Amino acid sequence: MTASFKTYVSKDGNGWTDNASLGYSFWKRYLNTYNEIYIFSRSKYISVISDDFVKITGEGIKILPCPYFSGPWQFAKLYLKIRKNVKDILNNFDSCAIQLRLPCPIGYAVFKRIKNKRPYGVEVVGDPWDVFSAGSVRHILRPFLKVYFTYLQKRACENAAAALYVTKNVLQNRYPCPNGMLSASSINLCDNEISNRPRQIEKHSPMNIIYVGSMSQLYKAPDILLKAFQICVKEGKNLHLTMLGDGKYRPKLEKLAGKLGISERVSFLGMVPKEEVFKRLDESDLFVLPSKTEGLPRAMIEAMARGLPCIGTTVGGIPELLPPEDLVPPGDVKALAAKIMEVINDSERMAKMSERNLAKAKEYKEDILQREREAFYSLVKERTEEWIMRNKGN
Repeated sequence: MTASFKTYVSKDGNGWTDNASLGYSFWKRYLNTYNEIYIFSRSKYISVISDDFVKITGEGIKILPCPYFSGPWQFAKLYLKIRKNVKDILNNFDSCAIQLRLPCPIGYAVFKRIKNKRPYGVEVVGDPWDVFSAGSVRHILRPFLKVYFTYLQKRACENAAAALYVTKNVLQNRYPCPNGMLSASSINLCDNEISNRPRQIEKHSPMNIIYVGSMSQLYKAPDILLKAFQICVKEGKNLHLTMLGDGKYRPKLEKLAGKLGISERVSFLGMVPKEEVFKRLDESDLFVLPSKTEGLPRAMIEAMARGLPCIGTTVGGIPELLPPEDLVPPGDVKALAAKIMEVINDSERMAKMSERNLAKAKEYKEDILQREREAFYSLVKERTEEWIMRNKGN
C-alpha cells in the first residue's frame, strides 16, 4: 500500500501521523481482507512524539519507510534513492497484493516499476490536474508536474486490475479503469458522528463561519475565504470565522487577516483533536470550503453530518455533495462573498440546507461504504493470487 501523506517513525519502529483521520482506525479496515498491511510512505525519523500525533501502526499494520522529501526539488534530489527503495520493496514483497493511493509521487514510482508485470489496485483519492492548477501550488515546475502526473495517473488506472474512487462519477470519467471501477469514499462516519436531527436555524449575532482544511498549500483556498470574509464584514455583516488546520502558510494567512483588518474576527486554532473538530462544527452556523481542487472532501462530509449548511466550489467531488445553488466558481472572491451573504440572510434556506446535508451525509456511513471497499480489496487480492499461481506454474 503506497500512501501520499508523510509519516513519522519513532525509535521503537512505530509509525505516526499528524493527520488525525489517518490513524490506526483508518487502516485497520483493510484487515478484513488482508492478514497484514504494509504502508509504504515517505517517513521522517523522530526522537520525540508530538502530542498532535496519532499512531498508525498496531496489530497487523506496519510502516515501510521511504526516504523523506518535501516538495518536487527534494523528490528529484532523492529520486535515485527512492527508485532503489521501490525496487527493493517490490523484490521483498513479491507475493503481496499492491494497492496505490493516488495522486502520490511514491505511488507513481511504484507504477513505473511494475506497469504490466503484475496486478495492482488503484485507489483514486484526488486529481493531479486540479492539484497542480494555477494558484493551487506555487512552484516553477507546476505546469510540467500537472501534465506529467496526470499522464501517469491515467496510465496507472488504465493498467490496474481494479480501481476504487472516492467520487461517484468525476474521477471515474477522467481516470477510467477498464478492468473494474468501484466507488467508495475514504470517509469514516460512525453513528455517533451523525446528528440526530437537522438544525433549528435562528438568527443571532455574530454568525459563526468555520473552515477546516490544510494550510500546507493553498489548494483549499483559505486566502480566498479571508478576502471574501472581509467583503462580508465591510457590508455590515456581524460574523466570526474559525479556521482549523495548520501548515507552512498559516503565518502568511494570519498576516493576511491583519492586512485585511479582520484579525479580531478570525480565530486560527491550528490542528485540534477530532472531538474538538466536531465541537467547533456544532458551535458554527455555516461551513465554507472554497477549494481549488478536491477529491471528495472529508471535512465537508463531517460538517454535513453535523447538519451544518455548507458552501463549496464547483471542483472535484463537491458537486456530488452540494446542489448548484450552494456552489461558487473556484478562486472567485466576490462570488463567494455574495454566496455567504445570500445564505446567512435566509434562515429558511439554511434550515433546508441543514436537512438536505444531513440526509446526504448518511450515504457515507462506514457500514455502507465498507462493503464496496471490501469488494475492491477482494478483487485485487484474487487477481494477485491468480498471478502468483501462474508464476509458480512457470
